[in-house]
Amino acid sequence: MINVEVVYWLVGILFLAWGFLIARDVAHPKRWGSSSFWGLLGLCFFYGTWVQAGTAPGWVLGIAVLVLVLLASTGLLRDGKPGTSGPAEREASAAKFGNKLFIPALTLPAVTVILVLLAPVLKVGNVPLLDPKNTTLVALAIGAVAAVVVALMLLKPKHPLTPVFESRRIIESIGWAALLPQMLSTLGILFTKAGVGTAVGTLASGMLPKGSLIAGVLVYCIGMFVFTVLMGNGFAAFPIMTAAIGWPVLVQTFHGNPPVVFAIGMLAGFCGTLCTPMAANFNLVPPALLEMKNKYGVISAQIGTAIPLLGVNVVLMYFLAF
Repeated sequence: MINVEVVYWLVGILFLAWGFLIARDVAHPKRWGSSSFWGLLGLCFFYGTWVQAGTAPGWVLGIAVLVLVLLASTGLLRDGKPGTSGPAEREASAAKFGNKLFIPALTLPAVTVILVLLAPVLKVGNVPLLDPKNTTLVALAIGAVAAVVVALMLLKPKHPLTPVFESRRIIESIGWAALLPQMLSTLGILFTKAGVGTAVGTLASGMLPKGSLIAGVLVYCIGMFVFTVLMGNGFAAFPIMTAAIGWPVLVQTFHGNPPVVFAIGMLAGFCGTLCTPMAANFNLVPPALLEMKNKYGVISAQIGTAIPLLGVNVVLMYFLAF
């Protein structure tokens, strides 16, 4: 059976390969800090297997995360500008292959969907071929490998390891922001476990005017917006604000329609996603990949939509949920 640990080890191998390539790059301005960052991250994917199995202590991973933060925050992580294909070469390749360049990109979702749909019947004996608990993730990894193979067959690069070289260029251009989604999802779990939602609810209940529905709606929607800005993830903000205001105030006290309250509440949180660099995969990664001069250009373009949209969500919740 192909389980999720195989996926994690594959990702770990990639990070270790990038760290090795950076360590060999004598022209890299911060090669030892950068190689240590990506190499240590790769080792974490391997070590996590034993932590999950209960045969190794988890605090080692905690120390590794602190070291990663230290490396990134002290300026030891930099883009090395590896000697891969240049803009002119990439433009020439794009002109040569045209729409065929979409074939590898479309291979990934196509293979993933096919494997997910066929997973119930893909068995070796009575053992499922794909991990039943993580079918989508395993299928996605297989789809990524298939896409790389298709790209190699189609583009026929000079070096068979070109995908590794080019992916190093991309990951270095993104930098530490590539890890923000994982870090922020963990932060959301920690906030929930620590009872932040209950604490926020206690504070809000003392400040809200009693019997004021509009105040409750405003606090819930704006709270979803603010916590999403801080945490970079509406899904992380949702359990906090729902435990604080959404359920006890809007549903239990004012008898709001739960699906409407929570759906519009999530939309209010997504307005915060448009305004925060913490949502790195949406707002920082695209400028890095597109080599934009203003790394916050996406956020600047979205704020004008996000703020009015937050007001619209407040109005919709007030009139539709009660």
